[in-house]
Amino acid sequence: MREIAVFSGSAHPELAAEVCAQLGVPLSPSRVSRFANDCLEVQLQANCRERDVFLIQPLVRPVQEHLVELLLMCDAARGASAGRITVVMPHYSYARSDKKDAPRISLGGRLVADLMVSAGAGRVLAMTLHSPQVHGFFTVPVDHLHALRELAAHFRQYDLSRTTVVSPDLGNAKEAAAFARMIGAQVAAGAKQRFADDRVSINSVIGEVTGRDVIILDDEIAKGSTVLELLDRLRELGPRSIRVACTHGLFASGALKRIGEQPDVLEIVCTNTVPVPAEERTEKLRILSIAPALAEAVRRIHNGESVSALFDAPGTE
Repeated sequence: MREIAVFSGSAHPELAAEVCAQLGVPLSPSRVSRFANDCLEVQLQANCRERDVFLIQPLVRPVQEHLVELLLMCDAARGASAGRITVVMPHYSYARSDKKDAPRISLGGRLVADLMVSAGAGRVLAMTLHSPQVHGFFTVPVDHLHALRELAAHFRQYDLSRTTVVSPDLGNAKEAAAFARMIGAQVAAGAKQRFADDRVSINSVIGEVTGRDVIILDDEIAKGSTVLELLDRLRELGPRSIRVACTHGLFASGALKRIGEQPDVLEIVCTNTVPVPAEERTEKLRILSIAPALAEAVRRIHNGESVSALFDAPGTE
């Protein structure tokens, strides 16, 4: 593939290497250094002039460091006369800051989108945004992908004749319903109320789960409080088996260990949109690669082909 340059930030170089292997192009080198006053400096160490530049960087911990690094990469590519700059952002952490639900709070999802565009991003390739409306925060084209195909392919190895996909809340029910259709399952949803970032209450589960094989599906798992609360409600209804699935396995504050210790959870499935440290993984964890999907999307963007025609997305491109 000619006239393409792919660079990776320091957030997830393993995923960037996988994407480049799928594309059959080298991962172009970059250098991140720090001045004595703690400021970052980024140098893209390959030719960008009039090339189609792709910058791969999920916004994961430490989020602010990786965000500034991404902004500097955009600025460096723009200063090097890149023909087009596409930010490949498998996880957009600021998508959670999507609404003004209290006085005098910031809309981080929109602000960070503006920062990326101001830094030089001409297009964004994202995976499973926490809130679909965040798509509209960007003033440049956004290709919004979902990992439902990869998750469905994994679960088809099981007998799905008595399966119910359970969304932890009504906000994720549309994606859960799309996933249930893909695997021929029923769908249910929890009635969730959030009191704080790590404190939620689920009063009931709407749908049939008694005696059925349950797949809990969420877009991301951070502290795991929602999943653990949902498990308590499900146990009251007596499912036959329980598996947990998500796109973004953030697993903050020991969440993976806490969920993995639940005896009735048979499996925890996530994708590699974000890195999961080897020392935190459990024997119940399965990590699916979304590198082939990202690589095909990159190829189609570069060749001016349709991306939405390729991916099954619940109601969005």
